[in-house]
Amino acid sequence: MKHYLVVFDRIRGEVLREEEFLDRASALRARFQTERADGVSADMEVVILGAESPEALRRTHARYFQTAGQLARAGLDGLASA
Repeated sequence: MKHYLVVFDRIRGEVLREEEFLDRASALRARFQTERADGVSADMEVVILGAESPEALRRTHARYFQTAGQLARAGLDGLASA
């Protein structure tokens, strides 16, 4: 499993940074360094997410990579096919 550092701006609704790591320890060090850096505000999320691939990351953590409209449409499509 790969580990991904994601910096997400809640106000703008977009990923500001995405970086892949092969080991969790390196990912966590990068997260803590990022959190200490200037420019990270309370309106940002700095997270480490695990996934097998970038595609899997986007599928399992779609809220970071899709707009609210895209998420709503996907939810409605899921209800329509149920």
